[in-house]
Amino acid sequence: MPKFTSEPAYHNRKFLDSDDGRPVRILAEYLEPLYRLRREGVHDTIVFFGSARMTEDGPLGHYYNDARLLAKKLAEWAKTLHGSRRFVICSGGGGGIMEAANRGAADAGEKTIGFNIGLPHEQRPNPYITPELLFEFHYFFMRKLWFSHLSRALIVFPGGFGTLDEFMETLTLAQTKKLDRKVLILLYGSKYWEEVINFKSLVKHGTIDSEDLNLIKQVDDVQTAFDYLKKNLPQKAEATYPALAKAKFSGR
Repeated sequence: MPKFTSEPAYHNRKFLDSDDGRPVRILAEYLEPLYRLRREGVHDTIVFFGSARMTEDGPLGHYYNDARLLAKKLAEWAKTLHGSRRFVICSGGGGGIMEAANRGAADAGEKTIGFNIGLPHEQRPNPYITPELLFEFHYFFMRKLWFSHLSRALIVFPGGFGTLDEFMETLTLAQTKKLDRKVLILLYGSKYWEEVINFKSLVKHGTIDSEDLNLIKQVDDVQTAFDYLKKNLPQKAEATYPALAKAKFSGR
């Protein structure tokens, strides 16, 4: 006869790691970050996307340094705002531009978020992420949900497939009005982006409307980006977390 135990299902690691347990794992990647972010008082974020391959002394090192400085300036400004923790600098948790963003926020003495992802060629979290705000995801779509769920601005530095994927998904959500609030989208480095994506050609061929280009702001220097965000980000905190997160339950 097989030997069974009376432990609760949520203690059954074999089940949780199985195919049948996948929905539970997916839900955990929503609820566990939700719990920790609320506990840390994070109200909203500014997300930095960009290549993991950039270094501060590499061929495109000026982008690394610009991302670091911009993140520092934004973090210093955000700490002057009243209310819960506002516009926390957030990245994908890895190296390159992600590291630069987290590093800049750390330079300002502020907490900073890293949404890391487990990859075949292991992506290690950078050392500048606030430990209690380091998250490890298995599912790309849950990681993307958290990028968009709290973001009030997205700053897209030069990058490859991953950056394009994350940028285009957010842009599509904005275009189709699937976001419940306005997210400012900045493309940093117009020379790079105009070479990589011909937005005017999309308008020319009728695959997007000319008004869709208003969803994007192109910038080329730290001060312009900072001034634009400071002017256009909402100073008053808006509702962030769903009703589910605020419900109180009597049981554990």
